[in-house]
Amino acid sequence: MFSFRTTRLEEQLDKSLMEGRVGCFCTQNSWDADKGRYLYDIFRERGNLARIFSPLDTELAPDTNHIGFSEEELKDLNAVVVEIQDVGARYFNYTRDVFHLMSVMKDLGEASPSLYIVDHLNPAGRSVEGSMPLSDCGQYVPKVAHRHGLTLGELANLYHNEIGARYPLHVISALASESLRRLMPWTVAPASDIPGLFTCDMYSGGGLWNSTNVTPGIGTARPYEYIGAPFIKTDRYEPLPQPAGVLLRPCSFTPACGMYAGQKCYGYQIILEPGAEYHSLMHTLQLMRHFHDRYPVFVLQDGFFTRLADPVLADFVMGRKTAEEAREHIKVEEQKWIRKAKKYILYENQPYRIK
Repeated sequence: MFSFRTTRLEEQLDKSLMEGRVGCFCTQNSWDADKGRYLYDIFRERGNLARIFSPLDTELAPDTNHIGFSEEELKDLNAVVVEIQDVGARYFNYTRDVFHLMSVMKDLGEASPSLYIVDHLNPAGRSVEGSMPLSDCGQYVPKVAHRHGLTLGELANLYHNEIGARYPLHVISALASESLRRLMPWTVAPASDIPGLFTCDMYSGGGLWNSTNVTPGIGTARPYEYIGAPFIKTDRYEPLPQPAGVLLRPCSFTPACGMYAGQKCYGYQIILEPGAEYHSLMHTLQLMRHFHDRYPVFVLQDGFFTRLADPVLADFVMGRKTAEEAREHIKVEEQKWIRKAKKYILYENQPYRIK
């Protein structure tokens, strides 16, 4: 059973929410600016809050984080209410944790609680990049494009269908809350490595750097806007791939954590001109191809191919496909994904390609 609800969570009269044992699966983004409280406070005040599932470390921990739970912790619950801020790319940790939760709930069968998703707008917007997985992409990854253009509620609806789950899924509209309409989706940082306005526009491609020996600025104040490594040599005359509306500023930085903690790195700041639509995935792959060709020490780690999950794009990075072949492949795959995504849209605006 699926329902899409247009009134606030606290106005839902379901018995499982009013009287049942409720678990809250949430991050710092579950803060309600209008009420000055977090999601779990609703059920704490009602006296039926049974459990809180939250990130394992502080919200601004230097390393990426996960939300942990066990099957045993779900068995005595009547409802699980989820509120996180998705960031628009299929490899975001907290969203994968939600899919893990949904998979475990499916395994519980008739003993599963109901699932409620308090939806948020996608800070990366409705633009789409890349392909659905065409090879192994790891556990709890749905068949969506690298930059999917959906909200968490829409993703949950898709994943619920994909895994054949039978427990009730209810999505609370992102437009139901005045707080969510008033605050921009990045006002409260979704994660320690997603700090602000431009990060989500760069994460769909930039997240792939985490599976190489070039850092995307993890451990700095501007992750995914900066890329670099100790072995990169910046040269103002170097013919770097540079799409229209994008500037690459040579720079240096010293990360406070991550693979190059305390080491001086050289690289580039990616700067988007006002109004530029940035295809982060394609530009990232072009930069990786450039580094692959220029630096013998540049390494694509094992996890890279699983995260990319596209042999054609992997061949482009490795020099076995041309840029034109990669672009045409991406175009066809994005069109396929948009046709699939339309079945799960809950809001008026539609996903679209960056041309």
